[in-house]
Amino acid sequence: MSDIFEKYQAVIGLEVHAQLLTKSKAYSSDSTEFGGMPNSNVSVITLGHPGTLPRVNKAVVDSGIKLGLACGCEIRERNEYARKNYFYADLPKGYQITQDTTPICNGGKITIKLENGETKDIGITRIHMEEDAGKSMHDVDPYDTLVDLNRAGVPLLEIVSEPDIRSAEEAYAYLSEVRKLLRYLEICDGNMEEGSMRCDANISVMLKGSEKFGNRVEVKNMNSLRNVQRAIRFEIERQITEVEAGGTISQDTRSFDAMNGTTFVMRSKEQANDYRYFPEPDLTPVIVDKAWIEEIRSTMPALPNELHEKFTKEFGLNEYDAGVLTESKPIALYFNELTSHTTNYKAASNWVTGDIKSYLNEFAIHMEDFPVQPEAMAKLIALIDDGKVSHSATAQKLFPALCQNPTKEPLEIAKELDLIQESDSGQLEEWVDAALAAYPDKVEEYRGGKKGVLGLFMGEVMKMSKGKADPKLANQLVRQKLEG
Repeated sequence: MSDIFEKYQAVIGLEVHAQLLTKSKAYSSDSTEFGGMPNSNVSVITLGHPGTLPRVNKAVVDSGIKLGLACGCEIRERNEYARKNYFYADLPKGYQITQDTTPICNGGKITIKLENGETKDIGITRIHMEEDAGKSMHDVDPYDTLVDLNRAGVPLLEIVSEPDIRSAEEAYAYLSEVRKLLRYLEICDGNMEEGSMRCDANISVMLKGSEKFGNRVEVKNMNSLRNVQRAIRFEIERQITEVEAGGTISQDTRSFDAMNGTTFVMRSKEQANDYRYFPEPDLTPVIVDKAWIEEIRSTMPALPNELHEKFTKEFGLNEYDAGVLTESKPIALYFNELTSHTTNYKAASNWVTGDIKSYLNEFAIHMEDFPVQPEAMAKLIALIDDGKVSHSATAQKLFPALCQNPTKEPLEIAKELDLIQESDSGQLEEWVDAALAAYPDKVEEYRGGKKGVLGLFMGEVMKMSKGKADPKLANQLVRQKLEG
């Protein structure tokens, strides 16, 4: 990046909308099931018919409390609702039920890992509960826009960050942590491509050392973590270029074009909506008392940062391995269970992040569908540790066979496949002597200082034993014979 860009500092805040995994909508009993026929998950309440009354879905409030506890937020006792008024074809009531001045959560933070290995806290301004709008489809009919109201009323949590993010890479890391947290809490699946997690970015630039923020631009319609990163990177460069040329930044709302990686104006500040918030008259305030909060706290799962710390400090894993293991909750929980059956934590980590993940990818299944229980994997690891089966034989033959017969004992399968290593010193000595006798010239080379030929003898021993010779014992015996 040129010196011009180095003069400036980006200031970024993100607004994340998380679609909740409740069975019914935020203020009605209509189903939230995805993929139904258009306008099938609706009722007079979703359609905003006169005289209908909304009701609060307790599961939505539970989700807000969970996320607040996970982020260390202050959770509000008296939660009031508001109407956010705007008129659009896919908003049947003409307003959205949300929270304005009384969000369920304030404060808190999400900790991200920077590229240099350090960590940084990104502050949370607020988390509030609201409902989604319907969906307008412009590409189905050549002449008309079609409206599907199945999504209208689906519950959302909006997570608004402080403007603490300073680069596109930090924004990517923050969004990754938010998604991971939502998935660990099992309140949102975090799939941006399907629209169940959406992100708007507020971006401005200022000279480094300045205390005055520049005019911010809001960018919408980014459907992946990578596209959020791309859009922010483009917008930072666009704004700096504009300022350097003597121009000013208009406080616009822009959209991201993923095809060419640019942003374009959707509406200017002068065209911005005046939402005319006012208290929702049909919903009484929800009181979240300490007992309710403690009830939710008692059901909280282990969170990714907690497991990461456990895996590094208690089990001695490095940062990378712990990061890979905690990326997915099912994988983290499987590994955590595995460690209750073995103390060879490094080997357990290698199997989970290596062979097991490869198996999941090969058969296109999730960790929850992996057939081998943690206790059986621990027994497989023990067979290697005890020198009964070689690692290569385990990976190539025993592990695949165990996946096909997960209820069988690993030792039983190893015996059936004739994989038990030969550790009898008499038999090993015969194979070693035969290997040395086959290459008398290489024996002299070794004794003359060419230690690299040791692999030749080991290969011969393993070939004669059909892979059953204990490599450690065989290696020791070969060395003793050569150096004796």
